[in-house]
Amino acid sequence: MNSYAVFLRGINVGGINIKMADLKSALKSRPFSGVVTLLASGNVVLASELDPAGVKQEFEACLRETFGYDAWVVVLTAARVAALVEACPYPADDASTHTYLTLASDEAALSELFEAGSALDGAELTRLGPEALAWLAPAGGTLDSPFSKISSKAKYKAATTTRNLRTMIKVRDAAASV
Repeated sequence: MNSYAVFLRGINVGGINIKMADLKSALKSRPFSGVVTLLASGNVVLASELDPAGVKQEFEACLRETFGYDAWVVVLTAARVAALVEACPYPADDASTHTYLTLASDEAALSELFEAGSALDGAELTRLGPEALAWLAPAGGTLDSPFSKISSKAKYKAATTTRNLRTMIKVRDAAASV
């Protein structure tokens, strides 16, 4: 049995509202166990015999069938989440900046996003691997930051999602106990 973290894209924003209790209930009919939802922003840890691609397929099918939501998720093993948190060179808590990890299910999309972000004047971002990059945004100005504006473009919607490093730490800790 493998432990996974599943990161949903675009729920509880833009009119797509899914209660975490309803999501957890819907997932009971799928080949998952130990399902735990974290926060209301679409973070789930679970165990499954499936490989990451199988978890992604089953999870997205569940969201479409149960909630009528054209879903996109990023699935990482618990070990990979821990490695990404450890590899992040930026602080989890800082008064002037917030650290984010953009996660991707498509390495090419993440590479394109990384290149675009690297070309921004003064952007601080680090590629953590084929599925993640870390970046800094000024406290109170995340949505207005140049990298945030690039990463929120529609062409990245199906392949990426972003989480605060503090959230990633909570997911790592929860995934370790599934």
